[in-house]
Amino acid sequence: MMSVPQHSHKNWPELQLSHRVRSIEEALSIYINQLVYDMKRQGETVTTLSLGEAFFDLPLFDFSKLDKEKGFHYSSSRGAPELREKIARFYNDRYGSSVDADTNLLVTAGSKPAIFMALQAILDPGDEVLIPEPAWLSYQEHVRLLDAEPRFIRYDAPIDSFHEHFTSRTRILVLNNPNNPSGRIYTHDELRQIYETCRERGAYLLVDEAYSDFVQEQADFSSIASVVPDLDGVIVVNSLSKNLGMSGFRIGYTIADPSFTSVILKLNQHLITCAPSMLVHYVASYFDDIIEVTMPQIRKLVEKRNRVAAMMDSIGLDYLPGGGTFYFFVSLGDSPNDGFDLAIQLLLRERIAVVPGAAYGASTERFLRVSVGTESEEQIEHALRRIRAALIEPKYDSTELSRQLAVKGLPLFQRRGS
Repeated sequence: MMSVPQHSHKNWPELQLSHRVRSIEEALSIYINQLVYDMKRQGETVTTLSLGEAFFDLPLFDFSKLDKEKGFHYSSSRGAPELREKIARFYNDRYGSSVDADTNLLVTAGSKPAIFMALQAILDPGDEVLIPEPAWLSYQEHVRLLDAEPRFIRYDAPIDSFHEHFTSRTRILVLNNPNNPSGRIYTHDELRQIYETCRERGAYLLVDEAYSDFVQEQADFSSIASVVPDLDGVIVVNSLSKNLGMSGFRIGYTIADPSFTSVILKLNQHLITCAPSMLVHYVASYFDDIIEVTMPQIRKLVEKRNRVAAMMDSIGLDYLPGGGTFYFFVSLGDSPNDGFDLAIQLLLRERIAVVPGAAYGASTERFLRVSVGTESEEQIEHALRRIRAALIEPKYDSTELSRQLAVKGLPLFQRRGS
């Protein structure tokens, strides 16, 4: 067997990691879910109220009917025309928009790169991005990766006050509608007001509509693509992960005016090339069939959310108002513990996984995100009662919680700068 030469590293200089990457935090929700995966591999049972998806009962349609030559090779960087046509028709029929499949739509490998590329198309170093809280945790880190500055609007700030947060360096406001993690749904008039506040100050409005179908009645949801039909200064991001229950396929898309779509296209060509061809063709071929399967399940999940809201009310848990998504943003009340320690204690002692509210903004540290998309109502009710009991416990020892993680061979959270 050939021996591998051993090198002496004694005098070698240290290798650099960029300040840009060191300035961002690990994704806290993904960190919590990774702890869950690790604990399950160790044979433990965890009530998982931390996942950012719902598990639908989806059939596997016939891959053998697809053109494998198309599937095995690169496809259009704009996205397969057949899929773009299906998405445009869906948006126009369901939300009353006027999306053109050829000029307004771009399909890429998930909504995360779609958001990042949209920001990259706009921002220069030192520019500012406004983010109303609670906000999906990756928005701010995308901004930092572009050497720009995230600026936050408190979760309880009225829309009438948004204009106070703009500066001469504000380039875009990023909104999640319906909101992850609170479930808030912005009305048509609220969206119009936010848009006008942005546009008259020369700023874009990006609306992440990943949970667009998780509402009680479809009339409850307004797409910004219907509020601003010409898409002037507007970017819509959506995906197949939530509404179609296909997060593993990693297919997302943007809707914007033709000139902005052309700019994102250049970035997509250099960074992604194309969304996964076989999966794009699969979805294009079975889009209507998948929608027929998932929409009734979405309605049932929203009804389940309503029942869980009644559970919380009866148990005495407070949460931010909202009627969309499959999340609740639960207040810690007078608990002496912060959300992170509380989440770790619930996971280690009770085998209940939730996400600390600090993941979603500085003004939301006194909350926990609870997802009801995957567990049974019986399991959810039991977990909620344990959460309610934990809120009145004395302060935990953070060092002891870290020690317990280490004993179980579980990693510590990588905070900013580490």
